[in-house]
Amino acid sequence: MIPGDRIKVLLQIQGQSTAPPKYKGPIDCCMKIIKEEGLFKGLYKGTVLTLFRDVPGSVAYYAAYEVIKKWLQRGDTSGQLSPVAVVSAGGLAGVANWIVSVPPDVLKSRFQTAPAGRYTGMMHVLTDLIKTEGIGALYKGLIPALARAFPANAACFLGVEVAKKLLNEMW
Repeated sequence: MIPGDRIKVLLQIQGQSTAPPKYKGPIDCCMKIIKEEGLFKGLYKGTVLTLFRDVPGSVAYYAAYEVIKKWLQRGDTSGQLSPVAVVSAGGLAGVANWIVSVPPDVLKSRFQTAPAGRYTGMMHVLTDLIKTEGIGALYKGLIPALARAFPANAACFLGVEVAKKLLNEMW
């Protein structure tokens, strides 16, 4: 998972300058990273930052879903959640995830795409980013992430709840 993330980020940014693309595709990118930076230092660059994004983001995601679901069920003794409630809770859970995850994701992406030796770690990326671009830079990409998060996670949780209901009926 993590090496794929590093490769994805490098491929995403290569079209943002006037320089010719460095990588022909994912396999070429992977091979060049290993050759230039080494297997673990190169492919796993940013692993700790990925955890700083994913752990709190996942906590926010599942906690928000459960809290919103319970709030929407208050007073309902059937124990059933309507599809509209599931979609609402799922969509808002996705929003909660990205509100928490975007700042560490920005730091992770900056660290992973920086030339080798540019940053010593997360705090170096953070202080440099705030110093050069301001605190708002930590939230770059938040609006598109939220726009994608609501429908994607609404559909995801609807699928989970429907599958759960079908499986419970089978057993």
